[in-house]
Amino acid sequence: MCREDEYYLECEKKWVFLTLMGVAGFYGAFTYSIRGGVFCNAQTANFVLFAMALGNMDWRGALYYVIPMSAYLLGAIVSEAVPRPVKRTGILRWDTLLILIEMLAVIMLGLLPEEAPYQISQVTINFICSMQYNTFRQAQGVPMATTFCTNHLRQTGIAIVKSIRQGGDKEQEDKMKGHIKMLGVFVLGGIIATVLCRFFMGKAIWATLIPLMILFTNLLYADRKKEHDQILQTPRGH
Repeated sequence: MCREDEYYLECEKKWVFLTLMGVAGFYGAFTYSIRGGVFCNAQTANFVLFAMALGNMDWRGALYYVIPMSAYLLGAIVSEAVPRPVKRTGILRWDTLLILIEMLAVIMLGLLPEEAPYQISQVTINFICSMQYNTFRQAQGVPMATTFCTNHLRQTGIAIVKSIRQGGDKEQEDKMKGHIKMLGVFVLGGIIATVLCRFFMGKAIWATLIPLMILFTNLLYADRKKEHDQILQTPRGH
């Protein structure tokens, strides 16, 4: 249960997760609109298409889907192996470094010519989303995903039923509102991406640098000043 008086690290704050969810919504619409008509935030669709390719004995097509799946796997491995040594430097947390890496990746993707292979953008965003999903796990004690919507939709339904059964339980209502907000900002990110891609094509992705810069600045300040004495503390859910 999330208590209002309980202390949470800056990287666990709800606003951080909402911001990342909006960025993920942008990524999803970006890759689908102008980078090959695919979603790179999660891998379920790729596994389905991989299975279909195998069923049709399309070995080359099956191999094509192994690439983004492998990038997602690598992202999970990196984001699980790197945080401890980064944290032990006493300089900053992995969460903060990840946002910086994400910003650099976004800059690189925006610089790509429009005729560049779509796979470059797809694999890069697969890798980023995997690390983001595995790094940011709980928003003030509540498990949250920052790259896709399925679990938020499921948790909203669960919270609705539990709230009704328990006569308007505030904890369940708060959880429901939290998941609905995550869904809302994801959609908002997708809307913004769709509109900007019409005018700016690949350079539209640079719009995500605004929220990412705000995130990085706040997390860096927390690491270096506000929470420096807690830099070895592990965020909940890890």
